[in-house]
Amino acid sequence: MDIVDRDVERYLGELLDEDHPVAAEMEAEAKERDFPIVGRVVGMTLEVLARSVGARRVLELGSGYGYSAYWFARAVGGGGEVHMTDSDPANQEQAMDYLGRAGLADRVRTHTGMALELMDDIDGEFDVVFSDIMKHEYPEAWRKARDRIRVGGLYLCDNVLWSGRVAVDDPEDPHPDWTEAVREHNTAVAADERFRSTIVPTRDGVTVAVRIA
Repeated sequence: MDIVDRDVERYLGELLDEDHPVAAEMEAEAKERDFPIVGRVVGMTLEVLARSVGARRVLELGSGYGYSAYWFARAVGGGGEVHMTDSDPANQEQAMDYLGRAGLADRVRTHTGMALELMDDIDGEFDVVFSDIMKHEYPEAWRKARDRIRVGGLYLCDNVLWSGRVAVDDPEDPHPDWTEAVREHNTAVAADERFRSTIVPTRDGVTVAVRIA
């Protein structure tokens, strides 16, 4: 299921087609390797959202080779911190190469291992926590992230519409347990009175939840 009409998605991409040569390289690699990244429209959305709350400290749960970190690193500015997590050290090394060539590496910290475990070892509150890990881990990601976000900060999560499977029962769903986990996550975020949340139906759906108390 296409969440956004293909012509609208194309239009948004063209509208936001600024000169980002390093990001373009990362996008080309994703296409070549069939590697999941958030894509240009969501990437720029993440940057705008992070800038809107004056983010200086961002935690990514699941970073791959640094595509979303590129956009967050632009948002936090010099002296800011983007903490990347990934289980593959090769991804982290590649991310730092890309981010270094983009002039952003000085504001990025790498952590290699399982994101939810690494989170316990990174001290302090965050302005933004972004979740893009395995879908069955989404409920636990929310439970661990919600108390680590400052009042006024954001919890963001990708793929929360899950190709539309959260809205309908699909007898051919290849991962029904993942679909149920995404539904559980979405319900928990919406029900938390300390946050005001919505789902932005861009690409595969992005949770945007601002902490108010």
